[in-house]
Amino acid sequence: MDKKKPIDLVMLVDDNDTDNFISKRIIEITEFASRVEVKNSGKSALDYLAENENNPENLPSIIFLDINMPVVDGFVFLYEFEKFRELLRTKCKVIILSSSDNKRDIDKIVNNNYVIKFITKPLTETSLEEIRRKHM
Repeated sequence: MDKKKPIDLVMLVDDNDTDNFISKRIIEITEFASRVEVKNSGKSALDYLAENENNPENLPSIIFLDINMPVVDGFVFLYEFEKFRELLRTKCKVIILSSSDNKRDIDKIVNNNYVIKFITKPLTETSLEEIRRKHM
């Protein structure tokens, strides 16, 4: 893998600690991002974005979002995400990282304006390379 400049900040939003650990490690090993912000719920991720809305260096370039989470799932997160100011919505690209293979979920989510890609877990070096190539 040729060394490109790492992305400043990536956010993982998933209620599964094991998935977060694996995703964070692959991001670190591949030097995909300089910093990884891990949130265990859609609500804590939305709170983080709201707190940093006027602080662009603390906004992630990519948000890896799980669909199936308690309380605030991926769909609710995206609905709330649309209410943020345009600056935040354009800086933060959302990538769905899910184990769900429910076609209705996938169709519903990939048609969202802010979702740039759907990846099935686990996150891999290949999928990160593809994101870097196509979306950065």
